[in-house]
Amino acid sequence: MFIGEYRHTFDTKNRISLPAKFRKELGRSVVITRGLDHCLFVYPKLSWKSQATKVAQHSAAGAAGRGLARLMLAGAVEADVDTAGRVLVPDYLKNFAGLSVKSVVAGVSDRVEIWDEKNWLSYTKAIERDADAFAETLAS
Repeated sequence: MFIGEYRHTFDTKNRISLPAKFRKELGRSVVITRGLDHCLFVYPKLSWKSQATKVAQHSAAGAAGRGLARLMLAGAVEADVDTAGRVLVPDYLKNFAGLSVKSVVAGVSDRVEIWDEKNWLSYTKAIERDADAFAETLAS
């Protein structure tokens, strides 16, 4: 299980270091794809197949399912984790997530997310502000 948030920076070759605490579970090869809320999702290659299957099952159910499948599956790329724990993030994925040099790598249960640091701060402030209301909604 991935938990925690870590500040990392992209180097000039579009590589970002994955947190040491995540590397063993992520393995030597990962899948990076467009995520929700304009971040990137990173999955261990071994668990990507089940995630992709879940997304693909909804692709025949209507426009929303097709759109989500296209977003996540067509946008996915396999990436090797180098010996320094870095992955190369293609330009189209960096652009999608609005990633600059300073980023946040967050563990979210079965996946890792990569956020632009400013976007992450804005997003988490809004979530913190509305957390009580979210809890009430989920409880009912």
